[in-house]
Amino acid sequence: MEDIRVGVFICHCGTNIGGVLDIESITEYAKTIPNVVYATNNIYTCSELGLSQIRKSIQKHNLNRVVIASCTPRTHEPLFRKTCQEAGLNPYLFEMVNIREQDSWVHMKEPERGTEKAKDLIRMGVNKAILLEPLEKIKVGVNPSALIIGAGIAGMNAALNLANQGFQTTLIEKEKELGGNLKSLNKVFPIQEDASNLLEITQLVKSHPNIKVFTSAIPIEVEGFIGNFVISVKKDDQISKIKAGIIIVATGAKVLTPEGLFGYNGKNIITQLELEQLLKNNKVDGQNIVMIQCVGARNEERPYCSNICCMTALKNSMLIKEINPNSNIVILYRDIQTHGTIYEDYYRKAREKGIVFINYSLENPPTLKDNQINVYNVLRNEEINIPYDLVVLSTPLIAQDDSTSISKMLKIPQQDNNFFLEAHVKLRPSDFATDGIFICGSSHWPSDIRDSISQAYAAASRASRILSRDTLEIEGAVAEIDQEKCISCNVCIKLCPYNAISENEEDKIVVNQVLCKGCGVCSATCPENAITIHHFTSDQILSQLAPVEESQEPEYEPKILGFLCNWCSYSGADLAGVSRIQYPPNLRVIRVMCSGRVDPLFIAEAFLNGFDGILVLGCHLGDCHYITGNYEAEIKINGLKKLLKLSGFSERLRLDWISASEGVQFAKLVNEFTDHIRKLGPSPIKNKEIKEEVIENLHSIKSVLSDSRIRTLFGRERLIISDGNVYNEVIPEDQFEKILTDAIENEFIRQKIIEIIKDEGMSVPEISKKIKLEPHVILTHIVTLRARGLVDLKEISEDIPKFISIKE
Repeated sequence: MEDIRVGVFICHCGTNIGGVLDIESITEYAKTIPNVVYATNNIYTCSELGLSQIRKSIQKHNLNRVVIASCTPRTHEPLFRKTCQEAGLNPYLFEMVNIREQDSWVHMKEPERGTEKAKDLIRMGVNKAILLEPLEKIKVGVNPSALIIGAGIAGMNAALNLANQGFQTTLIEKEKELGGNLKSLNKVFPIQEDASNLLEITQLVKSHPNIKVFTSAIPIEVEGFIGNFVISVKKDDQISKIKAGIIIVATGAKVLTPEGLFGYNGKNIITQLELEQLLKNNKVDGQNIVMIQCVGARNEERPYCSNICCMTALKNSMLIKEINPNSNIVILYRDIQTHGTIYEDYYRKAREKGIVFINYSLENPPTLKDNQINVYNVLRNEEINIPYDLVVLSTPLIAQDDSTSISKMLKIPQQDNNFFLEAHVKLRPSDFATDGIFICGSSHWPSDIRDSISQAYAAASRASRILSRDTLEIEGAVAEIDQEKCISCNVCIKLCPYNAISENEEDKIVVNQVLCKGCGVCSATCPENAITIHHFTSDQILSQLAPVEESQEPEYEPKILGFLCNWCSYSGADLAGVSRIQYPPNLRVIRVMCSGRVDPLFIAEAFLNGFDGILVLGCHLGDCHYITGNYEAEIKINGLKKLLKLSGFSERLRLDWISASEGVQFAKLVNEFTDHIRKLGPSPIKNKEIKEEVIENLHSIKSVLSDSRIRTLFGRERLIISDGNVYNEVIPEDQFEKILTDAIENEFIRQKIIEIIKDEGMSVPEISKKIKLEPHVILTHIVTLRARGLVDLKEISEDIPKFISIKE
């Protein structure tokens, strides 16, 4: 057996960590953790001096595991992995502990408790590191060609960028002509240039030797993976198969038609897009023109700002003023979006030209009657009547009708508004979570021409990093199926959002490791626990749930465990740190790739180990980095709460959603939950009078959560409600909930019976008295357990049978 030798390196980070936490005390504590053979600290671990110390220490002390306690792994994890590799250590034998963003920066007023938290976090990191295994990245060849879906201004610029680098590029456009929304525009802001001038790019695209254009064409199927995609494209009932190393999504957006809003009729009440055509043909009539902003946007149905509407209104207003300087133009606005100095200057010029701006509120929108608009002026606190000849409605860009079908085809996530969701808003804004697929333009979010072109270059740049290589190395932290345990139930196949799991020719369930993203949803659901997620294995996660030590603080302070998803909630916690938002140091965080990776068994084990409360935080529903992972988390946690309710723990578990931008909300949530647990008091497991019963209940809960039938119900719930069961019966949600609740409650009783008779035989009346259920109910469960081979008759004493659990 390998002799585990862990080295712990603790960073001062100047005064960022060392100015708050007692680094010397933490270092001395680290030396006492089992398997730690070397522990030290330095000023800046990420400096060349710090990295050199790591390399030398690995060799000098023969370290085969490294733990670095410093900043968030989202900054320097790749750097430290590379450093370990340079010293001859497999990069996956490294673990990073976050004691800056999620400790020193958020506990600046409580340095002593922050120091104790750092010790706990390092112990958790070491426990995981001990169980880490060397992994190898997967190598795949690359087809150096690109496919771009959508030939608007973003798609065409991305195509030209890649083609000019020498990569063969295929451009697919569903319309008859290239150009997208640009074809419908008159002039572009802020330079007032004819939009037709920008359309000259279409000739460059069509004539480029490295670009092949398909118009009136749509993708209908996508197979393969990064470096080796095969896309089926349909054009005129003909299907072509195109091979490409990468895919860029540039499908754009469309303008909302405001049917039923403000009397829209397409004649004297029109949209800004329709006004563009009138301006292009010099057919704008009317002396009194009123523009209404935020029509169909920034409301309950579409809460977002469309980004381009204000500038479009300013542009068209000034163009009308150039044609007719005496025209009366009023813009009714809720807020004016003119970001940046250039756009702000544009807004000032509009005011100088005599364009009037009147602020209205969502609660008191303008009303139209008898060629007049009545509006309540918020700033002047009075109602105003404005005559009009022409009303122009500024409506938002909305997602294309085919965005959902493209999402399903490419396995890329969407937001609630059906725009596509990037891998990370700050770190990977041009990437999707699916490797090798990128995004640009308004398919991502409403964008003006300048931003669309910038995003196109960004997407092409990211894509060229792949296309310029002969081979790629793919992340090794992926799923693997134990064929001896697998029963081919196919639950994992249906759950995988990336189609990475399939049945091979030998009828075995296998993982395509290139397609797998390591989200862990399959592992947390597998009825037989046959799936391992490398680098985030169940044993590695459970190792971080070491029993909670008794608090030495004079007043009760709850110990809270948090499972945070890597992409959103963990980043939100980091943002709270960057913003120095303070919250109580009661929380101990375990990072998982997705909230869907959190097996309910982890939570039961954490409660057994004495944690007073548990938080599970993921991406907002509809915004999951792994498409559906948080929906699966919600199903499992809701099911677990039904169980915990039977044992008095349900109020100690909370599932919530935090995005990467919600640092304030994260801190508020931690404050609220900590106060909530304080009011509940210590975990029941710490109450000596009922401790034995509580432990029995929690062990019973673990057994229920290990039961293949219950795990299968969790795994199939969403599919059965939406698509139906194996008999194609779609079961209503309320009916399924009753089935699940009954199954959970019955299994809990059975597992309690097994638990209390595991050491000695008991009769039905004795079991009934202990569990507080009627004897006939107990007898029914005994019959079921005997049929399963889990309980047997021990003896008959005075004509009364006694039963005992059959030990495995």
